[in-house]
Amino acid sequence: MGRGRAKAKQTKVARQLKYNSGGTDLSRLAEELGASPSNQSPNGDHFEDDEQDDDLYARYADLYEDDDEGEDGPSSQQRRGA
Repeated sequence: MGRGRAKAKQTKVARQLKYNSGGTDLSRLAEELGASPSNQSPNGDHFEDDEQDDDLYARYADLYEDDDEGEDGPSSQQRRGA
């Protein structure tokens, strides 16, 4: 039972020594984590295309937002068991 706790402590100490001794080398950390400095995702798509997806979501939300307003009718009372 104590081995898990000891291993977690070792891992914590190793991280502290690696990244907190002196100055943190953020570029090395980014390389180790696989971070990309460019404005391009790992699969090759650009991140700027998200605006189009947001517009589609907004239209979908506008289309279905009125459905929640009428849920206090008799059918919802029956579902609650009242």
